[in-house]
Amino acid sequence: MSYDVIVIGSGPGGYVAAIRAAQLGFKVGVVEKENIGGVCLNWGCIPTKSLLKSAQALEYAKHAADYGVSISGEVKADFEAMVKRSRDVAGGMSQGIQFLFKKNKIEAINGYGRLKAKGTVEVEDDKGEKKSYSAKHIILATGARSRQLPNLPQDGKKIIGYREAMTLPKQPKSMVVVGSGAIGSEFANFYHNIGTAVTLVEYMPTVVPNEDEEVAKTLERSFKKAKMKVMTNASVESVDTKGKTCKVQVKTKKGEETIEAEVVLSAVGIAPNIENIGLEELGVEVENGKVKVDDFYRTNVEGVYAIGDIVHGPALAHVASAEGITCVEKIAGQNPDPVDYGNIPGCTYTSPEVSSVGLTEKKAKEAGYEIKVGKFPYTASGKAKAAGQPEGFVKLIFDAKYGELLGAHMIGGNVTEMIAEMVVAKKLEITGHELIKTIHPHPTMSEAIMEAAAAAYDEVIHL
Repeated sequence: MSYDVIVIGSGPGGYVAAIRAAQLGFKVGVVEKENIGGVCLNWGCIPTKSLLKSAQALEYAKHAADYGVSISGEVKADFEAMVKRSRDVAGGMSQGIQFLFKKNKIEAINGYGRLKAKGTVEVEDDKGEKKSYSAKHIILATGARSRQLPNLPQDGKKIIGYREAMTLPKQPKSMVVVGSGAIGSEFANFYHNIGTAVTLVEYMPTVVPNEDEEVAKTLERSFKKAKMKVMTNASVESVDTKGKTCKVQVKTKKGEETIEAEVVLSAVGIAPNIENIGLEELGVEVENGKVKVDDFYRTNVEGVYAIGDIVHGPALAHVASAEGITCVEKIAGQNPDPVDYGNIPGCTYTSPEVSSVGLTEKKAKEAGYEIKVGKFPYTASGKAKAAGQPEGFVKLIFDAKYGELLGAHMIGGNVTEMIAEMVVAKKLEITGHELIKTIHPHPTMSEAIMEAAAAAYDEVIHL
């Protein structure tokens, strides 16, 4: 019942923090009310990528003739099989984390955990029985849930969140997706590609509004070219769910429009899980709806830490993992560098894919930089053309004075794998000319990085 470290929550922040703590010699317990791996592994990152891969396989099959492959008979989506595959993938990954817990002698405690007193966590199991556990260090990693809007009250059937979107009993014929961030765009892309009539509604002027404007406009054009209905500068005013279908009232600059759909997916962001975890009882400070922490995730209460979606910073799995590692290494007396929030990669797994790191062109200018911008289109990439993915580009932004890489923005095939190179380059403060002189293998899509850097300095070869 006594541990060195107790982690509440086993998502990519919690389970990574627990494993690193165990590696550093701590006795570790992890409290989890559902499945090991948290939302990301069970209901987010992993199963959504499985669904998207199924949709991609369907697209390849439909366009097999473009690659010189003949397929006879009807090619169609088996929605139930796609969902089952995604659940199997998530289940297998969860078992993998359980194996890592055993390997590192981490004890999994099933139940709902909350701070009870200094150094004490109370866990309530599904039968309502409560037990107390003590630890010198308690890490809160309780994650987040789908954000609810007053005019979009989720009922789990007609107005759904991301969890229901992954396990619908049957494929809907029509769907309105509200919000075009990573979650909304990915689900819109998936359902559209398997044959659902999708309308994507975004309040901001472009889809994926946090991305570079050129990237966002390219993705929007791609969606529209694929016959998806996209409405930007639009807001959902109300949803009438009384009939067989949902009647969605959408306000645009041109006026109001009513759209009928079987299902409405609310993808308007997430809300941190900070309620009923004992923050008030211990006096843990909260700021703007999130737990206030220092550079090493210490709260104002000694021995209590917080990481992931419940603290300020990007709500991304890899950010939570980095925060967890930094947190426990500091607890262990090491001297880790604080997480660099200016060098966090973001990925959206649509088709085409989107990835980015650092400043957009607009933000670089707003920050006062004189910049050099290099762009290389996939239409000039031999590998992209051979792969049948000529849509997209790589765009790099450099400080004109020192040659420092300020930002990288990509759209196209494989860019979610390519972005890591730019994160390393930015961390090591590689200059544009150093990147140009870094030999990239041919033919690869990653050559576009070298070519984009060369384009910024008027040295590009293949344009």
